[in-house]
Amino acid sequence: MNVIDRRDVLLGGAALSAFPSPGLAALPVPPGDRVGFDIFRNNGKIGTQVLTFERTPGGLTVRVVAQMVVKIAFVTVYRYNLRVTERWEGDQVVALDSVTDDNGKKFSVKARREAAGLVVEGSAISRYVAPANALPATHWNRRQLDGPWINPQDGKLTRPIITKAGAESVPVSGGKSVTAQKFVLSGDIRWDMWYDQTWAGLLAKQQDGSQIRYLRQ
Repeated sequence: MNVIDRRDVLLGGAALSAFPSPGLAALPVPPGDRVGFDIFRNNGKIGTQVLTFERTPGGLTVRVVAQMVVKIAFVTVYRYNLRVTERWEGDQVVALDSVTDDNGKKFSVKARREAAGLVVEGSAISRYVAPANALPATHWNRRQLDGPWINPQDGKLTRPIITKAGAESVPVSGGKSVTAQKFVLSGDIRWDMWYDQTWAGLLAKQQDGSQIRYLRQ
């Protein structure tokens, strides 16, 4: 059963508030240093994703925990667990570590900033230097829409085509909604994403006709 066709980059986001670093661009950090999402497949909740932010002298540590379970007739047919830690200094990501259990298939990724750039290696890829504008696909930093994504599950590069659409109402958890700017992703990824002062939501369209939606808590 192909539950999530593009689950390799289905990851979480964050609300924006200024994180000042002298002489460098501010990083977006959520109020309360935390943001969570409820994850739905069609109308059924299958998991959550939570990001926490720790401010450090001159930098920021971001931790992502994603968990999904899909059941059919009370029988678990799919499990997904991902943990990511990003470290930033100023406006640059300097390190990334992740471990993933994708229904029993294990992945790990490690990235470190060296003189040549951000060097990425992992269990499913050969070591490479990421493009200068590449960012981890954890979505809390809207700047990732400006360049290729480093897949935090397996370390591979993804280059979605981004089209800016109009502002519209997008649902969040609790039956509420917010007005947010819509971005349509095409190419290897078929997603809709929304940002207000934060990453406000995601809708992933699956090959089997189902939809994965992230609702901000």
